[in-house]
Amino acid sequence: MPNSVNTNVGAMVALQNLNQTSSELMTVQNRINTGKKIASAKDNGAIWAIAQNQRATSGSLNAVKDSLQRSQSTVDVAIAGGEAVSDLLLQMKEKALAASDSSLDTASRTALNDDFNALRDQIGKSVSNATFNGVNMISATGTSIAALANDDGSSKITVQAQDLSLAGISLSTGSISTQTTAAAMIATVGTAISTVSTALSKMGTGSKSLGAHLTFVSKLQDSIDAGVGNLVDADLAKESARLTSLQTKQQLGVQALSIANSSSSGLLSLFR
Repeated sequence: MPNSVNTNVGAMVALQNLNQTSSELMTVQNRINTGKKIASAKDNGAIWAIAQNQRATSGSLNAVKDSLQRSQSTVDVAIAGGEAVSDLLLQMKEKALAASDSSLDTASRTALNDDFNALRDQIGKSVSNATFNGVNMISATGTSIAALANDDGSSKITVQAQDLSLAGISLSTGSISTQTTAAAMIATVGTAISTVSTALSKMGTGSKSLGAHLTFVSKLQDSIDAGVGNLVDADLAKESARLTSLQTKQQLGVQALSIANSSSSGLLSLFR
């Protein structure tokens, strides 16, 4: 290869290597700054697209979790109202049984009947107040809920409304003012207790299903997020070691370029 002051091949090679090292160093610095080895589509289009799709799924699962939590709260409020109704019915049955005693005097029977009616009125209040977010599942016009179960809304978990109103449990009318009506009311209240217990069982099962699916969705979202991290997150320990290596390589490249640039000055000695 001829010696020339116009073309310094050594310097050209050294500059190319230095530019390559600087480019790699910039890539490593970006990874360290962002914490990601694939921060944009230009880093790796295929992997970036996969990660974006999984991020969309994970984001959608936030809405699913909100729906499940809201639905579970609605059902739990309805269950609390239903349990209050059940407790009141137990007291009403006790009053009816006491009033069926033929040895009671009129004053005692009247007092028991008043208590019975007051308890029945309280059932109506408990049912009407068992509302969460404007939804009542145990009124005469109760609303069933259908919680989102997956990220595209194609699957839902439904919990049916239960009519625990006085009309729904056949206690709108009746009294225990006489021994005969009190004896008949024992069976009526017993049937109402059975009806409410069955309704509470169904709603309890529904609440448990919502809670179990909420746990599953939370774990699924965590798994998806971890999968996205595996695809795009940088190994900072590895990048730190590579950064040190490239910085050393860059310094050596500067030295090599300096040596290559000074080699042409040796030609001056030929003309002395």
